[in-house]
Amino acid sequence: MTSSVIADAIVNVCGMIGLVVAMLALHRRDARSPLTRRFLIALGIVALLFLVRSAAWLTRSSLLDDLSVIPAAAIPFGALIVTEGLLRRHAPRAIKLAVIAGAVMLGLGGALGLGHFDAPYAAALAVFQLGGLATCAFLLATRDRQSLMASENRGIDRMTVGAIIVLPFIVTDFGALMPEMPVKLGALGALLVVTAMLIAGSSGEARWHAVLLTVLRLGSAALLGLAAAFVAPDVDAAQAVRFCAIAVSGVLAIGLMTDTLRSFLESRAPGVLSSVAISPATTRDELIAELLRHPLFESAQRHRECDLAGYDPPLLRNRLAGHRVLRRADAPWDHTPDDPAVERLVSLIAANNATHLLVLSSEPVDLLALAVPVTSADPATETAIALVQRILIMTA
Repeated sequence: MTSSVIADAIVNVCGMIGLVVAMLALHRRDARSPLTRRFLIALGIVALLFLVRSAAWLTRSSLLDDLSVIPAAAIPFGALIVTEGLLRRHAPRAIKLAVIAGAVMLGLGGALGLGHFDAPYAAALAVFQLGGLATCAFLLATRDRQSLMASENRGIDRMTVGAIIVLPFIVTDFGALMPEMPVKLGALGALLVVTAMLIAGSSGEARWHAVLLTVLRLGSAALLGLAAAFVAPDVDAAQAVRFCAIAVSGVLAIGLMTDTLRSFLESRAPGVLSSVAISPATTRDELIAELLRHPLFESAQRHRECDLAGYDPPLLRNRLAGHRVLRRADAPWDHTPDDPAVERLVSLIAANNATHLLVLSSEPVDLLALAVPVTSADPATETAIALVQRILIMTA
């Protein structure tokens, strides 16, 4: 078994794993959506192709190699049903018939052994796949934008760009047409598309963060592949490309797995905002009692004006009126350090070993001292604390 075949199989296995993880993520997001079902069918077809094809290469089975043509020929069908779901209307009847007829003829022909006529059959399958994807991209690009919502149009634009980007990767899968390619990159292209598709479903800021993380993963993986290639004896350009393709595919698949697992585990353990949202509490006291059960607020201590006699409550009122959350790290909070009120607030924070003071009321003074562990101090936690403070001051 050559290094080229091993690299092709590893990249396809990584692609299959990544697509299965993407299917699980989409199913968990909205299992009952008709569009989700269409995506699952399309991704399932491609994942089956990668699975059968990698198994054929690793076992040197000509039967599996012939059978792998069936899902390969069905890829345009999967792309078309997704296109119809995105546009919320049927594709032209002629296009449907051409896609179905081509999938049946090429799929059955490949299963019966016509794929052994390498160049002619590979050319026919390549033209069919690329033509099908290009037709779907054309339908998406020439849609009636007025009939769709702005969010739908943005999502379709991203899908159109993704379909165009993946076309060169698909071409590399046809060894009879590109015999000099050191590794088949169709699975890597699919991984890039599903990664971008899952990123597109995030909010604006989260999407930008995910893009940065993905770029970091791709760059680091490529460098790791190059470094690994030079460890091997007699390395050449083709071998370096294979190492890079394996590293990038593996990192993308692992990234999809870890991101999906993290999202699943976080959903199993509701955050502080989720706890507030599902809480039956109707008053501020009841809500604070509910918050104290959450790990982030379990050390919180409430200080009313009657508890702060030693800190001169009248002096604190003027300072607290312009603040919502006081962080220990931000002291003296745009005031002079020797300000009497600031000195008392710093003393109060130190006495409670707190990191935050939530101002529930400035008159009468009502504070919630909170100690956030350094391992939990991140922007998301700070946002959650600020939102909890706003909810508490609006609760009677």
